[in-house]
Parts: sequence; C-alpha cells; structure tokens
Amino acid sequence: MRGHDWINTCLPDELILEILRRLDSKSSHDACSLVCKRWLGLERLSRSTLRIGASGSPDIFIKFLAQRFVNVKAVHIDERLSISLPVTAGKRRRRDENSLLSLKIHFAGERNEPKEEECEPFCLTDSGLTAVADGFAKLEKLSLIWCSNVTSFGVMSLAQKCSLLKSLDLQGCYVGDQGLAVVGQCCKQLEDLNLRFCESLTDSGLVTLATECGKSLKSLGVAACARITDKSLEAVGSHCKNLETLSLDSEFISNKGILAIAQGCPLLKVLKLQCINVTDRALMAVGASCLSLEMLALYSFQQFTDEGLRSIGKGCKKLKNLTLSDCNFLGDRGLEAIATGCTELTHLEVNGCHNIGTIGLESVGKSCPRLTELALLYCQRVGNFALTEVGRGCKYLQALHLVDCSSIGDEAICSIAKGCRNLKKLHIRRCYEVGSKGIVAVGENCHSLTDLSLRFCDRVRDEALIAVGHGCPLKYLNVSGCNQIGDAGIVAVARGCPNLTYLDVSVLQ
Repeated sequence: MRGHDWINTCLPDELILEILRRLDSKSSHDACSLVCKRWLGLERLSRSTLRIGASGSPDIFIKFLAQRFVNVKAVHIDERLSISLPVTAGKRRRRDENSLLSLKIHFAGERNEPKEEECEPFCLTDSGLTAVADGFAKLEKLSLIWCSNVTSFGVMSLAQKCSLLKSLDLQGCYVGDQGLAVVGQCCKQLEDLNLRFCESLTDSGLVTLATECGKSLKSLGVAACARITDKSLEAVGSHCKNLETLSLDSEFISNKGILAIAQGCPLLKVLKLQCINVTDRALMAVGASCLSLEMLALYSFQQFTDEGLRSIGKGCKKLKNLTLSDCNFLGDRGLEAIATGCTELTHLEVNGCHNIGTIGLESVGKSCPRLTELALLYCQRVGNFALTEVGRGCKYLQALHLVDCSSIGDEAICSIAKGCRNLKKLHIRRCYEVGSKGIVAVGENCHSLTDLSLRFCDRVRDEALIAVGHGCPLKYLNVSGCNQIGDAGIVAVARGCPNLTYLDVSVLQ
C-alpha cells in the first residue's frame, strides 16, 4: 500500500470536506491541513469560525485570514488574547509577504495588561473591522471583546456589508449611536446583541435599533451604559415582541423600563437584573405577564421584598433556574412561594441573602423534586434540617456548593449523601462544622462523584479521603487548607482514583 494515495484518488472534494467538518478540535484541523496541498486548501474551506487575539497588528492579520478562509461565518476578536508571531519560511522572495504566509495562531491565557502607550499597535481599529466586512461576506456572528479603538465608523462599514449578521457582541467597544442605528437599518436578521460597557451609547441609538430590527431581536444585554434609560426599554418593549433574553446592569433603569419589557415581551425566558432602583412593582409585572420565564437572576437588590418573589412563584410556573444574590430584604416566605409555585426548578443559587434561613430551603426540598444543582453561599442562617429535606426530596441532585455556611455540618452532608446518590460535584469551603463523618458518607453512597472540593474544612481527616478513594471515581480533588489530612488520605485517593486529573493539597503539611 505504500506510495499509493488511496484517499485522494477515490474521494471527491465534497466527501473530504464533510469529513473535515466533523473534526472536533482546532489541533485536528491543523494536523489534517499539513497532509498535502489538497487537504490544506479543503481544510481552509471547511473553517467556519476564527478566534483572533490582539498582538501583532490585527488589522493586517485579518486581511490575511480573509484571503484564506472564505467560508467563515463566526469571528471572535478578543483583545485579552495574544497571538505569537510569526514563523519564518525557507526560501523567501518577498520577506514581508512570506512572513505573513507562515503565520500561526496560538492562544494563551489572559495576558498581563500592558501599559497604555504599548496598547496602540496591538488594538483592532476601524480599518480592521472594515477588513472583516470586506473579507467575510457570509459573516453571521461577530464578537468584539474590549476592542476599545473600534468606533461607529467601523461598525457602520460592517453593518452595510454584512447584512446576514445574527449575533453582535460589542462589549467594551467605544461605539456611538450612529453606528448602532446603521446596524438596525442594515442587519434585519439580528437576534443577539450585547452592549455591555458601551459607555458612549445613549437612548437614541438603542431606540433606533429596536425600531428598525426589533422583530428579529431575541437577546439583549446592557450594562454600565450610563446614558441608557427607561426610554430605551420602552422602545424594546414596543418593538421587540420576540425577545427571549434580557440582561440589565444599570442604576438608571427603574420600574418604568421593566414594566414596559414585561408588558411588551411575553416570550421572555431569561431575565437577569442588577438594577438598584427596581422594586416589587416591576417583579409583580413580570410574574403577571412573562409566563414563559425559565431563568431569573436578581443581583444586589435593595428595594424588593418577598411580595415580588411571591408574584414570580404565582405566575412563572415554568421557572427552572433562580439566582438570588445580595437581596437583603428577601426572606423565607419569598423562597417558599417560589418552591411551591415553581415545582420545575432545577437550579437554585442563594448568595449572601442573610434573611433566608432553614425554612425557605426546607420548602425547596419538599416541593422541587427535579432540583439538580444547589448553591448556598454565605448563608449563615441555613441549618442542617434544610439539607435533610433536600436529601429526602431531591433525588436527582448532581451538584452542591456550600461556602461559609457556618450552621451546616455532618448531619446535613450525611442526608445529602444518602438521599442524593447521583451527586457528581460537591464543593464545600469554610464550613467548619463539616467533618469526616459527612464525607465518609459521601464516599460510601455517592459512587458517581467526580469533583470534590473541601477547602479549609479543617475537621476533615484521612478517614474521609480513604472512604472517597474507595467509593468515588474522582477526577478533581481540592483539599487546600484541610490541615488534618496527611499521607494516608492522599495515598488512598491516588490508589483508588486512577482518573484523577487535578489535585490541590496546598497549605497542608
């Protein structure tokens, strides 16, 4: 068989392209492209997504990529990513050209923030965004993360040439009203728009966009845009009848804006709010009108009480995911109303809500049998009996996160271990009443557990890890700060968990 190219002589381009499309990683694509010139050309045609960092003149780099990858539909440009440039070729007739032809993209973690005067050569500009528009005619998704040198001029050029655009992320870009207005006028298929930290925008731009392409818009995110007010949300409520996801982080949004959304967007499924001026009145409107709501996240609320959450429990029967973070005036009655009204709940996070205690979580255990993930963070008033009820009623629980819950101890963990045998992830941090007894019960009962973190639980001893090593197929283990653990526990895990890929034993002696 040596010396015979059976694949290339038998398979047409279409079949090889179909095979290349099924590859699951960039490294596999790169490896196939090195086999022969034909595969190199076909692999370029199969690429539909590009991720680009900021190093080394990204404007020029984009022009080069557009020549090679003509079928790209999604481009992600993130100025927190870096690119290592370039590998020199052998014989070169034109040094600059062949230097570009031998570029290889590599991705690193987030690079250290450079000094301001060093940023400019590595930033995407309007010229680069124009190159994106000229080079990727089939573009449907564009993500620009912290490309602060991009202005309305570049966005206008993009919108005019990429009318098929469905998703646009402008997080941290200095884009003004004029650019956003042209997006609305030209991109009539736009479904997903992220305007987080677009500080130069005002109501004018967002109102125009909502008016022009509101029929197609399904997802909108606005954060830290000081000049976006209720006026914008009123336009969204009037024109974006198909909106399904809304994320707002603003101190300038009040009840008026949320009321407009609730009344105008009946298909809303995801609502995330961090708006300190919103009160119970807005949540009551959501509960009365947004009957398809599946996810609700409320952050740093100071002006709403259990009354608002009761309305959600009464009206939003499809709610599956609830996050309550730093909601100081929310108590057990509100959570009880959610539990009894939203029995489809699968994910619950309670973070820093100091008036929620054992009774509220008991209701969840009794009324939400489909719960799969529970996170209790800084919940000092939640006691053992709450998790006893969760263990009895939530047989499908797969993940439990406990942080600084000083009233929860071994009794609660034993109940979870015996009742929730499908548990796969258990993260406990600084819960000083949790000791070896609870973790032994986990090792004896939770035979699907792959992820265990017991940070600074200083009552956990070696016998706990011995039980876990015998009973759980761990892949991840963090026992940082558990100073009662010694060699015997780690040896038991090493022998019993051959698939372990992550281990943290810091601050141990």
